[in-house]
Amino acid sequence: EVERTLRMVDGIMLLVDAAEGPLPQTRFVLSKALELELPAIVVINKMDKPDARPDEVHSEVFDLFAVLDANEQQLDFPVLFASAKQGWAAADSTGTAKNMHELFEKIIEFVPAPAVEADAPFRMLVTTLENDPYIGRVLTGRILSGSVSPKMAAKALNRDGDMIEQTRITKILAFRGLERVPVEVVHAGDIVAIAG
Repeated sequence: EVERTLRMVDGIMLLVDAAEGPLPQTRFVLSKALELELPAIVVINKMDKPDARPDEVHSEVFDLFAVLDANEQQLDFPVLFASAKQGWAAADSTGTAKNMHELFEKIIEFVPAPAVEADAPFRMLVTTLENDPYIGRVLTGRILSGSVSPKMAAKALNRDGDMIEQTRITKILAFRGLERVPVEVVHAGDIVAIAG
């Protein structure tokens, strides 16, 4: 599941607890991201905890990157210190920031825009299948090219390019925060769920 999900993104934000440091699952996910050569932004979170140890955790994260054979460019990752609970992120650990602006700026600066073909026919890499009792089968993934809207015809292909089935898109759900909301059109680069 981690590998399928990572194939939909252009970069990662590695979230590490300021007191606990990197956990075993951190190692696994980071190793998969490094294999895919995804740029990483390290966020040391929970700086509001009394037992926060940001400098030590930063060193542990660097050591983890090195143990996982990160190249020189990957080892030069940006680091932010944050308290999601208090709603701030900053380049220094003093907690003087009042919002998440620095985090958003780092994402824009370090994560490349998606490589898509906006004018090509609709193609989507599906990473998850599920069934919804109201709208039927739902496919979640990233649109690689073109755009799609409800009532459009679509074909499902296997890895070899052979058609599995032909259908019509009935509903498109875009991710807004933690919710999926219906939308009328989505474009290359979007991560969406479609039914049909």
